[in-house]
Amino acid sequence: MTERLQALPDGSALPADAGLRWMNEPRDWSVRDGRLRMTAPARGDFFNDPGADTVVATAPFLYAAVRGDFVAVARLGVEMAAPCDSGCLMIMADTSNWAKICFEYMNRVPTIVTVVTRSRSDDCNGKAAASDAPYLRAARSGNGFAFHYSDDGANWELVRYFRLDVPDEVKVGLVAQAPFADGCTATFHSFEIRENGAGDVRIVSPQSGGGGAEQ
Repeated sequence: MTERLQALPDGSALPADAGLRWMNEPRDWSVRDGRLRMTAPARGDFFNDPGADTVVATAPFLYAAVRGDFVAVARLGVEMAAPCDSGCLMIMADTSNWAKICFEYMNRVPTIVTVVTRSRSDDCNGKAAASDAPYLRAARSGNGFAFHYSDDGANWELVRYFRLDVPDEVKVGLVAQAPFADGCTATFHSFEIRENGAGDVRIVSPQSGGGGAEQ
């Protein structure tokens, strides 16, 4: 696994050789000691309402372009106050084809939530999170994807297994969002990517890139 945040310098300047790019760069973001803190703007979100024709793609998204199969793991904390305040790990081909797993304030409880978008978004609430800084994992094998969640970075639960017909290269990265508020801040403790070798994406093992629990 390659850690993407530890190599970033402190401050709010993204080096050209960092291998990371912004979509909707926020006004308020910074890196300190390898941790990324970003604040979503008012109503910032990614959501294509299944009951309407709206496409919302306004939340800050820091991503790496990844080709082929991969495993990505992020650890994060979120300053939750309003419904759906969250931080996410997201996979995107374009604004009509993407998926995310989020640590989100849902029904007044920090919750693991997933959204899979194939033109319209399919939103699914998962379990309440037991940690205030959980790990989120995304894995790809062909057009098969899986999302996992862990409290400690060692013991993983499968949250969602799905198909997404996307190109070989996709964007994989981190999101902060505040769909119903004036802003929300998420702090990402780590962001790791391993390209190739995902195997059966439903299974997490040290060989498949489970991520670390040291941060």
